[in-house]
Amino acid sequence: MPGLKLSRRQMIGTGLVGASALAAPAWARGGDIRHAGMLRQGFDEVSGREINLTIAAGQRMIQGRRGHGVAVNGSVPGPLIRLKEGEPVKLNVTNMLDEDSSIHWHGLLVPFQFDGVPGVSFPGIKPGETFVYDLPPIRQAGTYWWHSHSGMQEQSGHYGPLIIDPAGPDPIEADREYVLLLSEFTPLHPHTIMTKLKHGEGYFNYQQATATDDYPMDGNERRMWAKMRMMATDILDVTGSTYTYLANGFGPQEAPEFLFAKGERIRLRIINGSAMSFFNLRIPGATMHVVAADGLPVRPVAVHEFQIGTAEIYDIIVEPVGEAMTIVAEAMDRSGMAIATLASRPGARAPVPALRDPPLLTMADMGMSGMDHGNMGQAEMDHGKMDHGKMDHATMDHGTMDAGMGTTMGAGMNMRDTSLLPPDVKIGPGIDMVAMNPIDRMGDPGIGLDDVGHRVLTYKDLVALAANDDARPPSREMEIHLTGNMERYMWSFDGKKFTAVSEDPIRFAYNERVRVKLVNDTMMAHPIHLHGLFFELVNGAPVGFQPRKNVLIVQPGGSATFDLTANEEGDWAFHCHLLYHMHSGMFQIVTVAPQGGAA
Repeated sequence: MPGLKLSRRQMIGTGLVGASALAAPAWARGGDIRHAGMLRQGFDEVSGREINLTIAAGQRMIQGRRGHGVAVNGSVPGPLIRLKEGEPVKLNVTNMLDEDSSIHWHGLLVPFQFDGVPGVSFPGIKPGETFVYDLPPIRQAGTYWWHSHSGMQEQSGHYGPLIIDPAGPDPIEADREYVLLLSEFTPLHPHTIMTKLKHGEGYFNYQQATATDDYPMDGNERRMWAKMRMMATDILDVTGSTYTYLANGFGPQEAPEFLFAKGERIRLRIINGSAMSFFNLRIPGATMHVVAADGLPVRPVAVHEFQIGTAEIYDIIVEPVGEAMTIVAEAMDRSGMAIATLASRPGARAPVPALRDPPLLTMADMGMSGMDHGNMGQAEMDHGKMDHGKMDHATMDHGTMDAGMGTTMGAGMNMRDTSLLPPDVKIGPGIDMVAMNPIDRMGDPGIGLDDVGHRVLTYKDLVALAANDDARPPSREMEIHLTGNMERYMWSFDGKKFTAVSEDPIRFAYNERVRVKLVNDTMMAHPIHLHGLFFELVNGAPVGFQPRKNVLIVQPGGSATFDLTANEEGDWAFHCHLLYHMHSGMFQIVTVAPQGGAA
């Protein structure tokens, strides 16, 4: 790939038009929404030193399905907010809902009182009130996004893209650029979804393994999963059974198109603005170069597919060929997909591939990678995945499997052996599984992508383009366990729901260097987000060039580690970005002491 250098960008495509700050639309000023029409799909662009944003409710219609919506400036997604590095901005946010609301500027470095998390950094925006986010000069550039941090409004459409143009030359060369914002639509109200998940966490899983399906498991394996009261297809909590997956607010039958000319380098700023979905993104027939992660440039990595977790951001460069190419964002459980098209002329289309077979969870996802499985026989490991075809099921002691708290795997392996947990983890009904051997899985491409036959991105491929400001070794280490009870739909850090730990935040001294190891004791991948700061992935990159991110996917039954410089004082949210996990308790507060203060 050629060197990275600025070139003139062109912003064209579905939903992206230049605009100054928009006045509140008629539907947002009161009255009956049924007379004002449906909320608009797609988004406009707003920019300038002062921007007005209005939050209001309405109805959405996606491919014939209608549901509740929360829009900003009349559209879902809300407007693309374009800022400039080095310039201040005043964002006037008016709430026309009948409940409190907020906006969190995801990835934006701001004073903590403008971070937008009610109960942590500000009181929220009451109905009928306007809150002014009076931001000092912006200290960064890149691709980011914004969303509500109140209730579960994010699921209903309260989100949008955010781009910060650099003050100087852009290190990423492109002839055109587009924003691709991935999300979901459901006609169900988010509180209804939460209720159904609490009543049965597998409610939306229509891909459950049964004795008559085509999943590649033998009878012993099916009995194993049944006795553990777990499903090998339990990949996502909420699936395509209710979700329509969206690209820039449009369903796959309405897919937006991005125009290109022959030989052009196209920059796609890809944002996963979903509430609960991981996507596997590919452009059949094309090689993509990943050039930024969570807004910050990385050394280009050539891949054919990558997994983008909830709230993650990747910028890619692609050189399209032919009449058209299809951008496929397939849900991780392969229950649906979002679609967009790179088109050489309006209306040009390329074939849309069929959904691939759903993936299955493995022994590695139970936290058993690399263990001596004893009487399970010699099993081959491939990227941490157990080859079930070579397991000695004849010698596996299935009779010792117990559906209760003493579930065992073979001889002497207890999946709920809480003695493996450190003493600061609270033992109770909120923990139904403990990873037996949680190895570092930062080299995993993500669930379902370890055997696709082409190059897939992993965290170990990422290297920062520019050297980090702070290359000091960490002065201390800490370990945080991601815990849950899937059957009861309880989620937490260290076995403690947020309500139980709100008076006991994670404390850092100002400017200290800390190494944080996240251990996932559950069988679901969790996208963990830290507000207010970037951290460096401990991924084997050269010293000083560890990639900086603010969202980290921790694979099931595994671990992931980052280094942090605590140089942004204040109180910051730290949580799983799966919306219903966060609202079920997987949330904490990180407190960075003021300069000169103690942790």
